[in-house]
Amino acid sequence: MPSIKSKLIIFSIQHSHLFKGRLKRDVITKETSIPDLRKQYEEGAKKYGSIPAGIQVSPVTIPGLAEGHFAEWIHPASNAPTPGPADKAIFYTHGGGYISGNCVDHRMHVAKFVRDTGTAALLYDYRLAPEHPFPAGMNDTLTAYRWLLEQGVVPANIVIAGESAGGGLCLASLVAIRDEGLPLPKAGVALSPWIDLTCTSDSYRRNAKRDISTLGSWHIWNKFYTGENDPRHPWISPIYADLNGLPPMLIVVGDHEIMQDDCVRFAAKAKAAGVEVDLRVWEDMVHCFPLLAPMFPEATQAWQETIAYMQKHLR
Repeated sequence: MPSIKSKLIIFSIQHSHLFKGRLKRDVITKETSIPDLRKQYEEGAKKYGSIPAGIQVSPVTIPGLAEGHFAEWIHPASNAPTPGPADKAIFYTHGGGYISGNCVDHRMHVAKFVRDTGTAALLYDYRLAPEHPFPAGMNDTLTAYRWLLEQGVVPANIVIAGESAGGGLCLASLVAIRDEGLPLPKAGVALSPWIDLTCTSDSYRRNAKRDISTLGSWHIWNKFYTGENDPRHPWISPIYADLNGLPPMLIVVGDHEIMQDDCVRFAAKAKAAGVEVDLRVWEDMVHCFPLLAPMFPEATQAWQETIAYMQKHLR
């Protein structure tokens, strides 16, 4: 049974349009301004929270990333900003529907991972759709991952993590890293991952109005990201990939979100391929709810379990 606090907070997010004087929820269409959305998300991130005490941000330059795209180490202030060969790292693939997101609006989320795991994280910008459809974002991800390895961080000391589209990119990058013959990280952690950009599972219909994802976004942004490519490309939608040989992974999803069915299918396919998968489906929870910790008990518990999983694999 979900807590009263979770019901109140999720209801307020789902009906935030009412606080803006609008009777209907926002709906994404082809005419929706992407630059305006990006600005809105960045401004919202600044209001959401700040960097926790004791956490430091150190910009770095990754050769090969496009001009105007940045990267940074987020790390405990007591540690050196650049990990040495024996150090551990979280490689974070940010969300944003592949049309938004950067170091600025995800810094506070990643800083919480760093604070609670005690492990430095590399956060980087990747090129966004619709200006830069696939494979631009994946190429940038591989560039950043290769750079991380070049810094001497041992793959067995790396966990890749991401949320939403970044969760999908996390799992897709595991496939791409394997396909490229690069050494795989220790584990992957995906919160509400977007792993099938055909968006054909029943949960897209069943949970559309129960979730907090912006209505219509998935049927617009998926086309922006895929461009002229087949949405079933395994580096776009890892649910269609050969999953053999991938490292252990944690997938967290709510049963009120549009990605639920795909996460269940992906976990079953991965397990059939011999991959160690920990799938956690939470009752009455919505998209990326662990990031709402400590606002309500379920988010806090899911967050703590996620941190424990990452710590276990980073030992």
